[in-house]
Amino acid sequence: MCYHTSKGALEWGVIFMTDPKFIRNIAIIAHVDHGKTTLVDGLLKQSNTFRDNQAEMSQSLIMDSGDQEHERGITITAKQTSIYHGDYKINIIDTPGHADFSGEVERTLNMADGVLLIVDAQEGPMPQTKFVLSKALELGLKPVVVINKIDKPARRIAEVEDELADLFLELATDDSQLHYPVYYAIGREGKAWTAIPDNPAEHTDLTPIFDAIINDISAPDVDTEGTLQLLVTSLQYDSFLGKYAIGRITRGSVKPRQQVMLIKRDGTKISSQVDKLFGYRGLSREEIEAASAGDIVALTGIADAHIGETIADKDAPEALPTIDIEAPTISMYLGPNTSPMKGREGEFNTSRQIGDRLKKEIETNVSLRVEDNGIGFTVSGRGELHLSVLIETLRREGYEFEVGRPQVVTIEEDGVTKEPVEELLIEVGPEFVGAISQELGTRRAEMRGQETTSSGTARLDYVLPTRALIGLRNILLTATKGTVIMNTLPHGYQPMSGKLPQSRNGVLIAFEAGTTTPYALQTAEARGELYIGPGVEVYAGMVVGLNRRQEDMEINVCKAKHLTNMRSSSSDGVVQLTPFTDLSLEQCIDFIEDDELLEVTPKNLRLRKRELDPNKRKRAAKQ
Repeated sequence: MCYHTSKGALEWGVIFMTDPKFIRNIAIIAHVDHGKTTLVDGLLKQSNTFRDNQAEMSQSLIMDSGDQEHERGITITAKQTSIYHGDYKINIIDTPGHADFSGEVERTLNMADGVLLIVDAQEGPMPQTKFVLSKALELGLKPVVVINKIDKPARRIAEVEDELADLFLELATDDSQLHYPVYYAIGREGKAWTAIPDNPAEHTDLTPIFDAIINDISAPDVDTEGTLQLLVTSLQYDSFLGKYAIGRITRGSVKPRQQVMLIKRDGTKISSQVDKLFGYRGLSREEIEAASAGDIVALTGIADAHIGETIADKDAPEALPTIDIEAPTISMYLGPNTSPMKGREGEFNTSRQIGDRLKKEIETNVSLRVEDNGIGFTVSGRGELHLSVLIETLRREGYEFEVGRPQVVTIEEDGVTKEPVEELLIEVGPEFVGAISQELGTRRAEMRGQETTSSGTARLDYVLPTRALIGLRNILLTATKGTVIMNTLPHGYQPMSGKLPQSRNGVLIAFEAGTTTPYALQTAEARGELYIGPGVEVYAGMVVGLNRRQEDMEINVCKAKHLTNMRSSSSDGVVQLTPFTDLSLEQCIDFIEDDELLEVTPKNLRLRKRELDPNKRKRAAKQ
């Protein structure tokens, strides 16, 4: 029943079922910026996936296809690709390295039989390394370690190997996981070795990694003759073919126009039919005529499919265990724009339009939760970055809306309200340790350790409430002149503690609607730090800057210089203004307090008070 695919057959577009012993399913896992995606680039190029004249051969970070992934320099969504090496088909899953997108890691590891754990030769195992490795070992996946970037001047390969051994000793679920192969690589140059090379500049390629995948990772342990079982692990959309249900075939086989049964999370069964069947090759999907257990495929025609549900045999449907994703830790209000400028800059601005878009998002973004909240919604995710990526995505799609201050998502256990806690790892120059310690002390952070790295920087390990992280990054960046490196990792829950101290001063609020003038802004500069420049349209209640004092202050930023018969507008010379601070989206989210909102449009970000009327604002403050 199972046939091995030849390269020639692929070139003619005729793809048959592949024997599972010739399939390898691997996930690439690592801490952020340790070289996962770059290594995948090398594997794609050296497997002859692309023609020599294809654009991809001269590109980097090929798997990071989204605009925000390129701009932020991180992987946001997990992606799968397939390459061929000799007689073997290798399905590769590129996973995010940031903790906020760990839900992507959790769901996609279910498709793998082993993992390539990439570790930076200088930094060694980091917080996300521990998280992704623990998930892989819990699933019983075979690890292969690749120590990357061994050409770094500050590399410390021996120490990193010792740190990895300690990490495996801590996380291993059985003794067999303590025995893992180690390889050495320069992913950026497409080089790898089975032992530490004497000369990293020598000419070589990634053959050791290809061999490791084939020899060290087991073939899928599946039943090709049984009835169909496929767990939906990912969803994608196409304007022509609609929804793609993506997953690994756990048992049996599938072909186009086959009658199947979709088993929902609650056990409900829906009769369906596979329309088209696709396999992966490089960055593209190719329509195929059949696929068997062990392979990763995409199906169309099953419109009701959602992540975590099972596509099974029509006559003997059996459900697979559902995918459990860790609960969200951060939530925020997201609703239609209610400012005086609503409807001017966005194409989609109604509550219904926003709600429909969020419903579509939660089908593919498994870590996201959406609940109704008045005219708007409460959106919950795994961190500020997770939510800010969503906000920026909606903004670029033409949506106009407003968001509130991030809040932690609490749980109830035995009648006790508990809040999420995170492990925070900081690397900073030794001269800034005092400033870091002082700031974290006010946020109820508990220091667990401090050490000096081989490069001379201080590495600080803290545990603190998740809500204490809100706004922390910007404060520490300012305190350390932009040199601090921060990484976080979920660390469970603890009983809710008291209120944290206010982390910022009051704000400067526009007194009236109008257009800002240099004359008025020059006067306002003496009151604090401005976030807008001249010629900007504002409205009453809009936040235009940060006050030097603790309290809020209303100011007139639209006042023009009054002219007389004796003086002209040019008689006092040109007004010299201090350059204003242009806050990014993440900075705006960190900035707002409970009584403030962030107005988001495709063209602008505006800070504002929830209550625009000053009298109503004062009455509310007294309550």
